[in-house]
Amino acid sequence: MSILILTTASSLRSQLASFDAGQFTGTDCARLAEELAATEKACAAARIMAASRAIARGAHEGRGFRDGPAWVARQGGATTSQARQALEAASGLGACPETRTALLAGELSWAEASEITKTEQDVPGTEAAMLGTAREAGLGALRDKAREQRLAGTSADELHRQQQRARHFRHWRDRLGMVRFVGALPPATGVPLVRRIELAAQRLRRDATPGDGQREPFDALTADALVAVASGDGERRSPRVELVVVCDINAWRRGHAHPGEVCHIVDGGPVPVQVAKELAEDAFLKAVLHDGVAVHTIKHFGRHIPTELRTALDLGPAPTFAGAQCADCGRRFGLEYDHVDPVANHGPTSLANLQPRCWPDHQAKTERDRQAGLLGPDPPRHPTGSGRRQAGVARARPSPPQS
Repeated sequence: MSILILTTASSLRSQLASFDAGQFTGTDCARLAEELAATEKACAAARIMAASRAIARGAHEGRGFRDGPAWVARQGGATTSQARQALEAASGLGACPETRTALLAGELSWAEASEITKTEQDVPGTEAAMLGTAREAGLGALRDKAREQRLAGTSADELHRQQQRARHFRHWRDRLGMVRFVGALPPATGVPLVRRIELAAQRLRRDATPGDGQREPFDALTADALVAVASGDGERRSPRVELVVVCDINAWRRGHAHPGEVCHIVDGGPVPVQVAKELAEDAFLKAVLHDGVAVHTIKHFGRHIPTELRTALDLGPAPTFAGAQCADCGRRFGLEYDHVDPVANHGPTSLANLQPRCWPDHQAKTERDRQAGLLGPDPPRHPTGSGRRQAGVARARPSPPQS
């Protein structure tokens, strides 16, 4: 079997050495791209499994490498951390037989397999659901699902301890001399920081007047916004962004949550009730205590969104209150609230008639409304439906929670 695989792999490489996409039709190239992608993933699966076995037997040392992940990284042209992640996923395949089969069939990447095996290790019994998500929606949705599964399977106190231990920040210089960095912050500090940066970047995008008609990429504006926020320049021009904590009123009074009671940071996950109370002393916090009653009576016909209604929108639907996300693409940051039935068409500013959307999707929705004749004969002054204020932003002074 090993001889057959070696011969087949060598033959395929020989054929690919003379590959010229220009000799094929567009349809044939599409088929080739899909088939080669599956073959690439299947080959990567077999390679990592073989490498894992070789390292376990010490065979990598005969290749001149003392470190197994470094040997694997050199083979695949990857970083050592990426190789180590793949090897860790390979070690978890024994508990995930369906994932192993899907890997060798070319249905999964190692990044997807890693999410599945790590989640199965942390929350046993999740492999089937995670595998279904990977097949239907891809890596981004799989990571979201993995996070949800881990958060649901971990107590708020233990999660808080793990987050505190996992915080870090590293920086280095790249080949262009650019300063690069990577890090992780607990939700209590990370969520408000990211929101400030997103808001400052959106303000830069609104204020930009490109002479050549070309807008800078939003990532570039976000980099400028990060510098402004870090230096304090952004604080003088932007409203202070609060951290939104949702807590069941009974849990707040009791000091700890019972099963089924919510206590979490919107867009940040569960936190212990005691941590929520400590955060309540921060001027950036908005505490929302609830008893399960849905907000549905706030409505008026102006463009301005009242504070109470904005809070309800920011929370997302009851009973999970998981936070707002774009109605079209699911993005959670940099949102704007859009009137489903536009104000120009006499649509009300109500919970039922407002949806969060990211800037590109909001612009596309506005254009659809214009083409449908819902915005009147002339474009509105601000074509973002609900004005310039973004989702999740409301200036608030610290105040004691109201029951």
